[in-house]
Amino acid sequence: MSMILSASVIRVRDGLPLSASTDYEQGTGVQECRKYFKMLSKKLAQLPDRCTLKTGRYNINFISSLGVSYMMLCTENYPNVLAFSFLDELQKEFITTYNMMKTNTAVRPYCFIEFDNFIQRTKQRYNNPRSLSTKINLSDMQMEIKLRPPYQISMCELGSANGVTSAFSVDYNGAGKISSAHQRLEPATLSGIVAFILSLLCGALNLIRGFHAIESLLQSDGEDFNYIVAFFLGTAACLYQCYLLVYYTNWRNVKSFLTFGLICLCNMYLYELRNLWQLFFHVTVGAFVTLQIWLRQAQGKAPDYDV
Repeated sequence: MSMILSASVIRVRDGLPLSASTDYEQGTGVQECRKYFKMLSKKLAQLPDRCTLKTGRYNINFISSLGVSYMMLCTENYPNVLAFSFLDELQKEFITTYNMMKTNTAVRPYCFIEFDNFIQRTKQRYNNPRSLSTKINLSDMQMEIKLRPPYQISMCELGSANGVTSAFSVDYNGAGKISSAHQRLEPATLSGIVAFILSLLCGALNLIRGFHAIESLLQSDGEDFNYIVAFFLGTAACLYQCYLLVYYTNWRNVKSFLTFGLICLCNMYLYELRNLWQLFFHVTVGAFVTLQIWLRQAQGKAPDYDV
């Protein structure tokens, strides 16, 4: 018999379970799939927003949006269009019911367990397709799946659920230092966004003054060419600070301090062309952005939540 067995709502960035079915079956195959649930929850940030994992008698499907993933376990013969329509309903209801700020700041597992009431009602409807009142919407979902089919996760990508590391996992761990440049950073804070905007503003001001200096140089031989270099170096330093604020690189903190030093040197050289308030603004913004780069570190290993 084709049916949905369980569903979970999980935060993408760290795998924190926000809500889940409370009446899942206790069979051996289902318990094995729950191990896959746990493994998938730790890799959500690295996977596409619509995926399927086939585990033999059961399929695990999930979609991710706005930092939250909606995952379900069903029998292998359950129709794809119904599975993803079910997940789509969960997603719409969860977004409507809960403020995304609450989901981002939640620290306790299953803090939205009351959402299970909606999961149960929706699961009952989808386990009895004849009672579905939204058949007209299934054609849209069928077309969407046809145009953008779910990514098929292979077992070698996932690793082993029995604690035995697969060959893929060994290669992946061995390449940890190489892939560290692609680590995800912690979510941006309001102060981080403000720092990014201010750094862009300083870069734009330096760029404009640099072009004005070029015009002055062309009109008068007395203009110092080094001023032009200082303005454009200041622009490059501000833009590189923006890059460091958004992306993780090796020696990121050291690079941010060196970049801040370059900003200070450029402004010292431009002392004659700027008043004290302008110098104070540029140096203060550079220091503020450096602080935000230091505060926004790479995400640590996902906690081992009991999903």
